Amino acid sequence: MAGDLSFLVTAAHELKAPLALIRQLALSLETAENLPAGERERMLRQVTLTSERALRLTTDLARSSRLEDGLFELEPLNPRQICEDVAHELSPLYKAKNREIRISARYRPLLVVANRDLLRRIILNFGDNALHYASDASPVELRVQTLDGGSRIRMGVRDFGPAITADVWQRLESHLGKATQPLHARPQSSGLGLYVAGQFATAMQRTIGATRHRDGATFYVDLTASTQMRLL
Repeated sequence: MAGDLSFLVTAAHELKAPLALIRQLALSLETAENLPAGERERMLRQVTLTSERALRLTTDLARSSRLEDGLFELEPLNPRQICEDVAHELSPLYKAKNREIRISARYRPLLVVANRDLLRRIILNFGDNALHYASDASPVELRVQTLDGGSRIRMGVRDFGPAITADVWQRLESHLGKATQPLHARPQSSGLGLYVAGQFATAMQRTIGATRHRDGATFYVDLTASTQMRLL
């Protein structure tokens, strides 16, 4: 019961910020007189983008609560295409904050075996986490790399945010994907998106992980490479 209550509190906290911003923008639009057209358009755009983020979060929370009841088909997927889809969806949010999201892949990757919707949602959560909790001025990279001689593929999101101390990192690693865990180096982060990503990975019998850097972190999911031919 205590764990369920903690999760609900965390979810409410995570939803409070975008909803409060939407309310603030709506009130400003309602009461402002002689607002320049450009400023009005910017505020309306921010309402749209913020509401989309809140809707994505509530959709993921609802989906994660029903994972045990679902059967998720696994199929060969192009990891770069997944990254391109995620970058395209998050690009308006990044542009609104004067940030850049880009894909870093120096080779033609192998196919991965995964569920398309769940994998896409994992990378979306990593990308959203990097946008809101990493350094404001830095880019974010979607990365794909082969491991173990090509038998395993790692898809990750590299941010260049504030350094995470060793003690906080140790707690993060022990809770990653299993429970919400705030990052004190990133005070707005509740860890909810990472928890949801972990639940989606578990539904595919996969795991998520993280690598600590001096200037940020990489959050990733490890996947099995498909036995099909490498993409041309």
